[in-house]
Amino acid sequence: MRCAAAALLLWLLLPACGDSVRRHEGLGVVREVRPEWGQVVIAHEDIEGLMPAMTMNFDVPDAALLESLEKGQRIRFALEADADGYRVVGVEVLGAADVKEGRGLAGLLPARDPAPDFALTNQAGAPVSLTSLRGTVLLIDFVYTRCPGPCPVQTARHVALQRSLAPELRERTRFVSISLDPANDTPAALREYAEARGADLAHWDFLTGPPEELARLVKRFGVGTLRQPDGQIEHLTVTFLVDAEGRIAERYLGLDHSAETLRRDLERLAAGSAADSAPRAAG
Repeated sequence: MRCAAAALLLWLLLPACGDSVRRHEGLGVVREVRPEWGQVVIAHEDIEGLMPAMTMNFDVPDAALLESLEKGQRIRFALEADADGYRVVGVEVLGAADVKEGRGLAGLLPARDPAPDFALTNQAGAPVSLTSLRGTVLLIDFVYTRCPGPCPVQTARHVALQRSLAPELRERTRFVSISLDPANDTPAALREYAEARGADLAHWDFLTGPPEELARLVKRFGVGTLRQPDGQIEHLTVTFLVDAEGRIAERYLGLDHSAETLRRDLERLAAGSAADSAPRAAG
């Protein structure tokens, strides 16, 4: 235990690898470990200078470190944060803790299932449903405008991806961001959030709606909960790729996936939908 604590202290004192990397220390309880996905879910306390207390998943690039984690551990963890996301890079186990049962990452809607339908309102006040988007490839994520943590990072990465798409691919693709905080995320607030980050709103819907509808949708996708009265949001960071027929084609957990991977998968699905919609020659 002492060696692990000393290693964490040394890590915090060492210079960061580049000015953009920020270092933080957090305390929390391990809720779930998924080595096959490179993810750990931590119910953490406030992380000073980064985010308030919440439950969320983190990328863990070191496979050996991830294998050492177990559900129910109370830990002190070292976190690296930059424009690409948040990575747990060191852990000191402090003891054991009771763990509230929940669906976690295992509860995420699996690939090949139909995406849940919805009827919501976008940043322009226009109605948007899954049915109305049928025929385009969708990249769906979940955000809230007051999020101080992963949401702005995720949105910025998807903005960069959107800008990198060839014009013909952009026309066949729709980005969709669904609010986890409908009490605060009015259409106007969502528009401000989107415009501040450079999203192309001709091909991107930021959606809000009645809390009961959003709660149902968030539960169906398995990504967490809406903001609770105490301000807490259980927020899994995940992006769903949905094909032109409304089926989930891929899931991307955390933030540690490349724009190239997303673009390649978008191109594959868009090419398939274009082929399906092409007129057939008469036999």
